[in-house]
Amino acid sequence: MDDAILTFLQEKVNSFVKWDLIRFFHDNPHTKDTAENIARYTGRDKIAVAHELDELVLNGVLKAEMITNYRVYCLVDDIQTRQLIERFMDACHDREFRVEAINQVIKQMQFSPRHDF
Repeated sequence: MDDAILTFLQEKVNSFVKWDLIRFFHDNPHTKDTAENIARYTGRDKIAVAHELDELVLNGVLKAEMITNYRVYCLVDDIQTRQLIERFMDACHDREFRVEAINQVIKQMQFSPRHDF
């Protein structure tokens, strides 16, 4: 796994919901839609999707805008970000890459150990 994709995983696609959202926007690059509709299309909880969409906006992967009182999300226009998403999704066709990527996401999701037993 190259450094750019590793950084992308560690800093931007650090949950499985975000991975699903990246895939959704990769497959539908011209989509502009609400969190509720995107949640329905991806089969995910709308509250979790809204939270993760907002993080992807903060991380520069997506952009959000208000259209008639609805917050809608779409891919950023930045060509480098779009190319990185394309490379990531192409790499996902390789089983070994997916296993390594899944391990990276799990590693990023780890919570600090509890010391209150």
